[in-house]
Amino acid sequence: MSKRFISIVLCIIMMLFTFTTYAEDSLEIKARSAILMDYHTGEIIYEKNPHDRLPPASISKIMTLLLGMEALENGKIRLEDEVRISAHASKMGGSQLWLEEGEIQTVENLFKAICLRSANDASVALAEHIAGSEMAFVKIMNEKAKELGMENSNFINATGLPDENQYVSAYDVAKMSRELLKYEKIHEWLTIYMDEIKVGKKKDKVQSLVNTNRLVIDYEGTTGIKTGSTNEAGFCLSASAKRGNLQLIAVVMGSETSKSRFEESIKLLDYGFANYDSLLIGKKGETISKVLVHKGMEEYVEAVLERDGYILVPKGKGTNISKEIILPEFVESPISKGEEVGYLVISLDGKEVDKIRLISKHNIDRADLKNMFKKMLKNLLINK
Repeated sequence: MSKRFISIVLCIIMMLFTFTTYAEDSLEIKARSAILMDYHTGEIIYEKNPHDRLPPASISKIMTLLLGMEALENGKIRLEDEVRISAHASKMGGSQLWLEEGEIQTVENLFKAICLRSANDASVALAEHIAGSEMAFVKIMNEKAKELGMENSNFINATGLPDENQYVSAYDVAKMSRELLKYEKIHEWLTIYMDEIKVGKKKDKVQSLVNTNRLVIDYEGTTGIKTGSTNEAGFCLSASAKRGNLQLIAVVMGSETSKSRFEESIKLLDYGFANYDSLLIGKKGETISKVLVHKGMEEYVEAVLERDGYILVPKGKGTNISKEIILPEFVESPISKGEEVGYLVISLDGKEVDKIRLISKHNIDRADLKNMFKKMLKNLLINK
């Protein structure tokens, strides 16, 4: 059946006033690779060698955390699960909790240890709990990277320990960081500065945890994410911060010192907050319009936003934003809650910047003959 599409175009002209901006080249980022990304839209604000393949060090644990959060959300694992530490996990080098073979730790403690201490033994223990073995987990890591469009990344282990065939790009790190930040629970662990965990088979030792990301206490609005350093990788950081509606992700890779990775991340974040703003177009679940339902138990279905809608705009410039609602003249019943019924297209200065699905707010069953007759009778009486 043919459909006639209705386009409703709303134009909003707005002027935003703020400070004088400075040129991107004045940032003078010395890290081998860097990127500044808007969290909500994925737009790139600044980049330097963003697609270079570089050793990841522990920022590859962002993928470990992401898969952990997915497993937590879909019920495959629980925070209170007790995980037996394997011989393999207990023998990890580098940053670790010094977990003993055979000791028991909860999934929640493993998450904390990864987020704060960047513990390699905890990372492998979590990977084994999710997939059965570290190698099976690595396969899932690479499958997820492919799904996210991380074209310049390859994972060999769950820790980021050096391997010549393991690499990521700054752009890919920003992508997986953005995906991780969608999980509310992870923010709780990423922003803890200090904690402690009892370790050992008898739980007779205490390991203090201090967040390796010092921006948690040094930079306003910090929401994460992860540090990393090896001789091969240099000093790396994926940092995120939120002020108002604007949330940014800054990635620096291959810095010469730990101090410089933090300084350059702050420089990138400062640049973004000084020069850009994020405008809310609509919240997830917000009703945008309604559509006639053919032969349904209800006459109309509400079309709501499938997700939040934001746009990134430069401060101090006039901005022409248009919103186009695209809906069919009617939809056939039955309709399931969450079923696609149309789109909201957002354009900035005439260029499409986002397209958000409009979905059904409720289930609507198909009307039987009795209900259809009642609706026809009602319409006849109303139209008399």
